[in-house]
Amino acid sequence: MRFPGRRKHKHYFPVHARDPLVQRPGRIDGDARTHVVGIDQIMVDIDARVPEELLARYALPKGASTVVDDERAVRLYDELLERRWISYEFAGGTVGNTLHNYSLLADDASILLGVMSESIRVGTSGYRYLSNTSSRVNLDHLQPVDGPIGRCFALVTPDGERTFAISEGKMNGLRRESIPKGIFEGATCLVLSAYLMRGKPGDPMPEAAIDAAALAKLHDVPVVLSLGTRSVIAERPQYWRDFVSEYVNVVAMNEEEAEALTGASDPLRACDQALSWADLVLCTAGPTGLYMAGYTDDDVKRETRYPLLSGSILEFNRHEFSRPMRRADCDAPVKVFAHIAPYHGGPERITSTNGAGDAALAALLHDMAANVDHRRRLPGSSKHVRRFLTYSSMSQVCRYANRVSYEVLAQASPRLTRGLPEREEGLDEEAYWRL
Repeated sequence: MRFPGRRKHKHYFPVHARDPLVQRPGRIDGDARTHVVGIDQIMVDIDARVPEELLARYALPKGASTVVDDERAVRLYDELLERRWISYEFAGGTVGNTLHNYSLLADDASILLGVMSESIRVGTSGYRYLSNTSSRVNLDHLQPVDGPIGRCFALVTPDGERTFAISEGKMNGLRRESIPKGIFEGATCLVLSAYLMRGKPGDPMPEAAIDAAALAKLHDVPVVLSLGTRSVIAERPQYWRDFVSEYVNVVAMNEEEAEALTGASDPLRACDQALSWADLVLCTAGPTGLYMAGYTDDDVKRETRYPLLSGSILEFNRHEFSRPMRRADCDAPVKVFAHIAPYHGGPERITSTNGAGDAALAALLHDMAANVDHRRRLPGSSKHVRRFLTYSSMSQVCRYANRVSYEVLAQASPRLTRGLPEREEGLDEEAYWRL
């Protein structure tokens, strides 16, 4: 992608060859910044290869996700360490992954809200989290707690089945007063996860997340919701429809979560239904690829130059070269859809799909931030004749999200460990700007 603003990778944008238009009077000072705000359950993902008998000893139903108490989690972790069954430990969490990837892609700041152990020793979960998070992610606002952060054990048995054991620790302890109101000024968006609303009675996290969404709405900052996992949505789908309708502008989900939310098993039809409540939808659908759905104004819709595609909606990608808008900002809203098949058919070998959807969402956030940055620097640009949500067309955002998701699928970590390589041939510079 080629975006305005600061870039450390010259293949993203020619930072030294300045556009003369950027020098014209009235532009914003060069020190202007964009940032993304996110709230997460701070946790570490622990992947281990284990024999089946271990599941029985710790009363963990095979293939299921079980919440375990702190004492059982300590015993499990100590045994995994002693027997050297741990493959890797990485900072995790849906929003944490997304913000880390965003800051790596954009070389820009993000602010993460949540909790962190007040006392951190080398080798502990808190230490692992801090070690594996980009330095561009601002952790200064984390609320200190007396106790461990969350841990998610992914236990893989010889047959390949994954069993999850989740130790909550203090990860749901974020209080509403720990959310600084000033961080929403100038923010690109607020990123939330459906996991935040699923805690024990008395946990302050759900209330804090709703307060943050209300503050973002007050500052006219788009709210982005990652649906997390199918089971969370399936427990109370009507609650999530109402929540999205009241607070959320952008929904990110996979095909299973989409079905739980909308009742539609077809990803394209689910995206269409989700537009009843949200303004923009990103849906990863495994081997099928990636879908986007949104609104644009009839006056600025743009037809694709690619072959027309038909599924449950006839020729659904006809206007995929359009840039999405909030429905409320459209005089005559038109639904637009885009789709892309997996990049190169997907990696030859996939170690884990964990984090692929978070990576795709990070790419979308990068494009949204680029739009905010460009609008501040060149408010009179033809790119801003309407109040668009993204800098690029939906088709181009699909390409970018698909490429970033591929990078995560091709590695073991749910977080990007490096930036993208040089862009592949096949789309020249002029074509990038036309999109």
